[in-house]
Amino acid sequence: MDDAGAEAPDIRPTFSSLLEDSAEDLYESAPCGYLSTLMDGTIAKINATLLGWLGLTREEVVGRKRFSDLLTVGGRLYHETHFAPLLRMQGHLGGVALEMRTAAGPRLPVLVTSTLKRGADGEPLLIRTTVFDATDRRAYEQELLRARRAADEAREQAEADRAQLREALAVLQRSLLPAALPDLPGVETAGYYHTASPMELGGDFYDLFPVDDTRTAFFLGDVCGKGPQAAALTSLTRYTLRAAMIQDADPVDDLSVLNRALMERYTGDDPRFCTAVAGVFERAGDTLRVRLASGGHPPALVLRSGGTAEYLRTRGGMLVGVLPTAQFTEVSTVLRPGDTLLLYTDGLTEARVGPGRQLYGYDALLSFAVARAPTGSRALVDALTGLLRDFGDGLDDDTALLAIGVPATP
Repeated sequence: MDDAGAEAPDIRPTFSSLLEDSAEDLYESAPCGYLSTLMDGTIAKINATLLGWLGLTREEVVGRKRFSDLLTVGGRLYHETHFAPLLRMQGHLGGVALEMRTAAGPRLPVLVTSTLKRGADGEPLLIRTTVFDATDRRAYEQELLRARRAADEAREQAEADRAQLREALAVLQRSLLPAALPDLPGVETAGYYHTASPMELGGDFYDLFPVDDTRTAFFLGDVCGKGPQAAALTSLTRYTLRAAMIQDADPVDDLSVLNRALMERYTGDDPRFCTAVAGVFERAGDTLRVRLASGGHPPALVLRSGGTAEYLRTRGGMLVGVLPTAQFTEVSTVLRPGDTLLLYTDGLTEARVGPGRQLYGYDALLSFAVARAPTGSRALVDALTGLLRDFGDGLDDDTALLAIGVPATP
């Protein structure tokens, strides 16, 4: 015979047998604990389920113990000070977490729901209480708590590690810059370094130092990349330039020495390069005669005492460390009282501004300088520092500033 045509079995006898369970059987063997107490807490009735959980007999409990006697010390205190008074006022409390004592010793975490039964005159007669075993829930909560503590500890450790790394990077970054610029008679200098990210080493650098009694050398630049490799390149670049300029303060020759050093050190599949501007100035009366050369670096900016500003164009200057035959061209200027020379890295001009996040650019920088000319080195660097702060998250690259000027005549 086809199974599809077979008659479904009659399951009504099964339901009937289930319904034959008496109310007492259902009460005694319920999957939760039941008990009824008098208003003073004396236990008048308790089911077998709860007795089994507690490891007690009915004779030990009914008429001999109060509900609070089944609780731990902390649970009894909470019951007397909070649970019982609230139950009397409200007539019902649900899902209260307590702990009960078992005959074997371990504590049993439970969720308790109690309801007052009142007589026809409204007077409370007894308290009916349902008890649910919360062991699994307690274990789950404790596991969550342990996981949360572990996550908090890991987060605190990670933050401590980040703070330690930030401190180490800051120390290393400072080691790549001069601790302070020298105090030169008749000359005002100022430098500033903005770190775009405290968690990354930048590749910008600058320095200024006397090479003899009359001449002072200076340079500023930006190496490619970030991180430890950029720091190593910065260190090599800075100390190579410094040594070259102390030996021969000729900007073009000094950039050529640096170019050869980079070509020899970084070859093959790991080329490294930088942009740099190197110069030297010599005091002549109340003026500074400045010579400088650029290797692919943004043009220097001069603010004049008459309230104007101009770029010093260094045409033909190639990136340093790319070609063995790189050519560098010298440019010169004279700084008179009230004039200031500004060197900077491209983090300044390549900042993103405005709703469209367009490049800040050279025109905007020139307008910024004209609006503040004439101004001294320190005041100019302070103004640019404020500008960098105003860029906010639009400034995503490190920026170095170096200003050299002749104080205005009183």
